[in-house]
Amino acid sequence: MMSKVSNTTTYSSSANKEKKVVPLPTLFTKDNYLWMIIGGVIIALGLFLMSGGKNQNPAVFDTNVVYSFTRITVAPILIVGGLIVEIFAIFKKQKTA
Repeated sequence: MMSKVSNTTTYSSSANKEKKVVPLPTLFTKDNYLWMIIGGVIIALGLFLMSGGKNQNPAVFDTNVVYSFTRITVAPILIVGGLIVEIFAIFKKQKTA
């Protein structure tokens, strides 16, 4: 009989009525979570840069502020780079020492 309880698996044998608890391996390691945090920070930085600044005069539409190099080029590159880091963090395997 096998039952799953949180992060352990319990096996019992009908012959000796003895239970053995075997811990299940975790899906992600500390290294994976570190890379996920780094990717999230890169994405947040890209979104912050995409929001940009404000016009000096709100009645005037200034294309240099709205369509700046930072908003149109740098911010999307950072967001895509952050998503690539997130994918790397998810698929990164544990080190077997």
